[in-house]
Amino acid sequence: MTDIHIRQDGHAGRITLQRPRALNALTYDMCLALEEALWTWRSDPTVKLILIDAEGEKAFCAGGDIAEMYATGTAGNYSYGQRFWRDEYRMNALIAEYPKPVISFLQGYTMGGGVGVGCHGSHRVVGDSSKIAMPECGIGLIPDVGGSYLLARAPGRLGDYLGLTTDRMGPGDAIHVGFADLYVPEDAWPGVKVAICADGNLAALSGAAKPAPASRLQAAQTRIDALFGGSSLQDIVTALKQDDDIFAKDALSKLSRNAPLAMACVLEILHHLRTGTCDIRAALELEYRFTSRAMEKGDFIEGIRAAIIDKDKSPKWSHDLDAVPEADIAAMLAPVTGENLAFEQRGTT
Repeated sequence: MTDIHIRQDGHAGRITLQRPRALNALTYDMCLALEEALWTWRSDPTVKLILIDAEGEKAFCAGGDIAEMYATGTAGNYSYGQRFWRDEYRMNALIAEYPKPVISFLQGYTMGGGVGVGCHGSHRVVGDSSKIAMPECGIGLIPDVGGSYLLARAPGRLGDYLGLTTDRMGPGDAIHVGFADLYVPEDAWPGVKVAICADGNLAALSGAAKPAPASRLQAAQTRIDALFGGSSLQDIVTALKQDDDIFAKDALSKLSRNAPLAMACVLEILHHLRTGTCDIRAALELEYRFTSRAMEKGDFIEGIRAAIIDKDKSPKWSHDLDAVPEADIAAMLAPVTGENLAFEQRGTT
């Protein structure tokens, strides 16, 4: 298929996203093709590592292609989105648990579904253009594709801050927070890719890595921990309203644009992961509790309408910012009663 180029290059299994005009947005077929390739190479002794990259300068992958979800969801067909998420999450877990090195090169925008492809591997490479974020709360969804797992493991309350504000990380931020591992100047990327494919080891990659740029979020860690330390969305909103400095006002402004139900559920998921089992599968299962209900019972359809379809940027959320009932959070995160996630290879269950 033309949207994704899958091939073996020397000792590397290579996956290149090639929808640059769509910022390499991930389609359902691309998810399935990527997963199939990973299973094929998993037991192939001639493939020593996996290299994932993308065409174009603007984006590694700016998210999932959600137009079809809107079309099916508004028609009352929620099963398409549920199937998409189940298959996508299985692919995300496969990357995170892969027994061979998985190297991703994350230029430009890496957001949402792009994080699921690019930020769970063993060697996540960023450069000066890298902008990484989990913007889902802005469209009534939650940070998913295993994003909650990364956010829950972030230092202090940076995960809460990033999940609720949808703030973007530069290369230094991404490394500090745990979404990336290595900073390599982007003019060195072509040579590094050629070298690691040719010899099947990572010496050229480690040799090209440079000290990471300073992290804005690391510098703001103390403020973020204090403002986002509350156990509920209402706690955090109250703390932000009571603090009149520029940072707090900016954070409150960001929260005010996003879906309150989604943000409240993000916090609940992060707290659950921090106090219980925190691994990729546990995170994906919690995320699916929300996403499987997001179209029918959440704000996802309205969020897509406002941001992508009508583009009026004025979503009518189902809750006020400081008034999300506990019962509504519990309903969105209750165990799934229908078909749930399975992590085995597709077609083997």
